Amino acid sequence: MATLTDQVTEIIRSYGGARMGITTRETLVGGPPSADLAFILPEARSAVTFALPLHKEFIRPFLAKEDRLSHERDNLQVNILATGLAAHIAKHLEQKGFPSQGVVSNESYRDEKPWGRLGMNPDLSHRYLAVRSGVGWFGFSGNVITPEYGAAVILGTCVTSAELKPTDPLPAEDNYCNRCKLCLAACCSGMMDSEEEARVTLGGKEFTYAKRKKYLRCEFVCGGITGLHPSKKWSTWSPGRFFIPEDDGAFREAMVKGIKAYERRPRMDGGFPHILMRSNLYLTCGNCQLLCWPDLEDRKENFRILTSTGAVVQNPDGSLQRVSWEEAEAYVRGLDEERRALYM
Repeated sequence: MATLTDQVTEIIRSYGGARMGITTRETLVGGPPSADLAFILPEARSAVTFALPLHKEFIRPFLAKEDRLSHERDNLQVNILATGLAAHIAKHLEQKGFPSQGVVSNESYRDEKPWGRLGMNPDLSHRYLAVRSGVGWFGFSGNVITPEYGAAVILGTCVTSAELKPTDPLPAEDNYCNRCKLCLAACCSGMMDSEEEARVTLGGKEFTYAKRKKYLRCEFVCGGITGLHPSKKWSTWSPGRFFIPEDDGAFREAMVKGIKAYERRPRMDGGFPHILMRSNLYLTCGNCQLLCWPDLEDRKENFRILTSTGAVVQNPDGSLQRVSWEEAEAYVRGLDEERRALYM
């Protein structure tokens, strides 16, 4: 007769889950607040975490600034599938007599001091549960990387009062991350520290990744406010060209100025509401995740595509256009003062 663990495994397989793992309160002991299952469900005993792959055929056109919408739609749909799958598993277990709670895949933040939800501290960290349960490893960036799909996955979790059998972390020696640091090179904001590590202990096992600087850096670039690399030779999909401060302390002022400009820009195709923004958010970055494929030569090619395909400018009708970095510079400099202020 199939166990509860077997049933959950089959559900995830049936809905396209690439990998799954199970943590318990014991295997997460000693972790940070976002590894506390009781925050989600007071009577929680274990959690099921899974990875759903993004469609790779949309990633390189996105990195090349040829097609933004296909990846954005795929990303949103896989996130919703992950959220729905977590809820489906929870309902299955609940009907078996075990109170359970699905955790949304993204955009659910704790309202904690000093930054509130702007601090972007998650209700529950899928990443911590994923590395502890063997879904994947930490890459240098802190993204979860999987043997088959690299970091190009969306994570989901169901927390349950059922006593499920925990799974072990993947062997550290099998981790394909060789500290190539192309994720860091692809990050316009300088979010990761090139040398200092963050360490987290979960159930007596230690995991490391690059220490992250203030999250406002990621919000500034991944939020689409700006996207021009400091070299000025390439950009993300954002047409913004605001200066990216080196000092974390200067980011609050830069964010205030940038958000005001962002909200006045012409509306683009696509986009979606986000809890931390008053206007739509558009997927313009995510480069540290998207370029990290298991094979090093693939990662190098992804980085080459990203950094050799110029920069993006926005036309008056809101559409985006990829041009050479020289053309982008000339275009923005040629705008009248009021329009130029929307971008730099």
